[in-house]
Parts: sequence; structure tokens; C-alpha cells
Amino acid sequence: MNVNAAVAAAAALAGVCTGVIAMLAFRWSERDQARPTRSSLHTDAVLPPGVDTVLSVLRSSAVVLDEADTVVKASSAAYALGLVRGGKLAVEPMLQMARDTRRDGEIRQVELDLPRRGTGRGDALAVSARVAPLGSRLVLLLVEDLTEARRIEAVRRDFVANVSHELKTPVGALSLLSEAVMDAADDPEAVNRFAGRMQIEATRLTNLVQELIDLSRVQNDDPLEDAEPVRVDELVAEAVDRCRHQAGTKQITMASGGAAGLTVWGNRSQLAAALGNLVENAVNYSPARTRVGIAARRVAAPGGDLIEIAVTDQGIGISEKDRERIFERFYRVDPARSRATGGTGLGLSIVKHVVASHGGEVTVWSAEGQGSTFTLRLPEAGAGRDRRRDGDRLAVGETL
Repeated sequence: MNVNAAVAAAAALAGVCTGVIAMLAFRWSERDQARPTRSSLHTDAVLPPGVDTVLSVLRSSAVVLDEADTVVKASSAAYALGLVRGGKLAVEPMLQMARDTRRDGEIRQVELDLPRRGTGRGDALAVSARVAPLGSRLVLLLVEDLTEARRIEAVRRDFVANVSHELKTPVGALSLLSEAVMDAADDPEAVNRFAGRMQIEATRLTNLVQELIDLSRVQNDDPLEDAEPVRVDELVAEAVDRCRHQAGTKQITMASGGAAGLTVWGNRSQLAAALGNLVENAVNYSPARTRVGIAARRVAAPGGDLIEIAVTDQGIGISEKDRERIFERFYRVDPARSRATGGTGLGLSIVKHVVASHGGEVTVWSAEGQGSTFTLRLPEAGAGRDRRRDGDRLAVGETL
């Protein structure tokens, strides 16, 4: 009986001990859960209320630093730009700005050129960095990527400079020729000669202004708003007729062929201008008594059949280094020859924009001394219309 009582007492004591241990373990677990972790100390517990939400919606790359220059919070864009690595701010000038701002509380801003991370290109990443105090211990760094804005500004600046130069040439020539006409008022033969030159310069100026207008239109307008099925045969015939007189003067044979009855989907006037520019260039850069050919065909493609229109000449050809730049505005392979033929350097740029806005592409094959072939690839009428309808449905769905 005494033995049973002892066993019962021992079992009761063990149960009490187990309960006490379980209670202590539960309380210890609650204390651990309530204790802030290291990560929470560097995010929610440190950042002022609402700052985390604001930083998440900013378009700028955002980085928050503490007293030890440790990154408390960084946006994904900051990591993508290579600003933060291993929990530290990796750009020394920005880090120094943060230290200065933490010391005196002043807001600082600077523009920097940073090397691109993970690329072999020599171009730099242009950024604007702004540092401001955030509370009593933190510093906020906001970084804007200015690379694209600078590129656009450089393109705009170059374009204005090129336009000014191109306009200045015929305008200056007209001014000099008008003075020459006045000085030669008593010489009818000289007046006629100078007047003829004035007409040439006036025509060049008119063509330049018109092509600037055309380039602006194809860049700003949507050519598919008024799209319609356009017969390729009619485009080819119009381009040939446009250059027939000039080709006849140089005894250049104009030949057209390929598949008949093809249609593309797009703006008729823009497509006619693009093909006409290619044929006109082929005639201008071909020597006398040669041949210029225009051929069209249908080719299969994964997204729908394409229509290829190739313009081939037997001209001077284009070097490899020039082929990379011929679609740039105002770029001329042979400036002297372009001026002799009245070229503005905008024709191929217009072709590129027209074809791209119609969902196609333009390619070039060329060999110096043998000639060149420019090929337009455009969606066939049915495929182009379907793509347009799909785009309209997508736009409506996005609106809804």
C-alpha cells in the first residue's frame, strides 16, 4: 500500500513538473515571437509609418540608409541599376552625400555618370541623385535614370542642327544667286543662267521642307487609322511613273515583275511615298544605261503571310560601314552626289518609319560596284487587317 502511494505521488509530481515546463516553454515562445527580428528592425520597426508604402509606389529608385550606412530599405529598381550590393550602397559619391546630409540635415542633389554593370559597352548610365534626411536617424536617397532623356535630347539637338544646316545651304545659294542676277542685269545670258540655278535651289528647298513635313507626319500619325487594302501593282506602277522621266534622261531601263494581284494593308499615300523614295534613289545612284527592277512576291511567315517588294539597281553600291547608317536622318553615302541629284538625306528615314508603322521592316543588300537591293516586307492585307482588329480588341479590353 505504501509502495502504491509512493508511485502515485511520484506520478503526480512528474505531471506537475511537465506542466510547469510546458508553461515556461509556451511563455518563452511567445516572448521570442514578440521580440523583433533583425530584418524587422531594418524595415517596419525602423521606418516611420507610411514611408514603406510611399517608397513602393515611387518611380524613382529609392534607398534608405541608417546611421551605419546600412541599407534599411531599397526598391527593386535600385538593385537593377546596381546601386545596392551586399546590403551596402555601392556608389561612393552617393554614399558621401548621404553622410554629409546625415551630419548637417541639408538636402543635396547631383547628376552622375555611372558605368553600366554587366555590359561591355563604353556608354555610361546617367542618373540624378537626391538625398534628404528621413526622421532623426535615417537618410533617403532617390535616383532618377536620365539616360533615355539625355539620348532623346541629343537626337533632338542633332536634328535641329542638321535641319538648320540643310536649310542654310539652299537659302544661302538663293541669296548669292539673287545678288548675281542684280549685278548681271545688263547680261541676259547670265541672268538666264543664274535664274536657272535659282530654280534648282528653290526646288531643293521645297523638297527638303516637304520631306520634313512627311517625316513629321509618319512619326506622329497612326497610318492604320485610315488603312485600306492597297494593291501592290498600283504602288509599283506609281513609283515607276514617278521616276520615268529621270530614268529616261539617263537611259535607265525600268522593269517590274513578280507575282500579280498582291495586296497589303495600310495607308496608300505613305506606302506610295516609301516605295517611290526607294525607286528614286535607285535611279539617282545608278549610272547611265543600266537597269532598275521592282519585283513583288508573297512569303510565308509564322504570324501570317508577308508581301516582299524588292527594288534592285546596278549602281555604285553601299559600303558595309555605310549600310549601318543609311536609314539615319540626313545621312548621305556620297554627299557630293546627293547634292548633285537634289537628295535631302531624309528619303530612307521616311521609308524606315513608314514600314515600321505598318508592322513591317526594310532590309538592304549591297556590294560596292555591283548595286543594291532594298526589300520592303509588309503584312498581307488579310493578316494586317486581323492584326489591326486584334489590337483594337486589346485596346477596348484595356479600357474596360
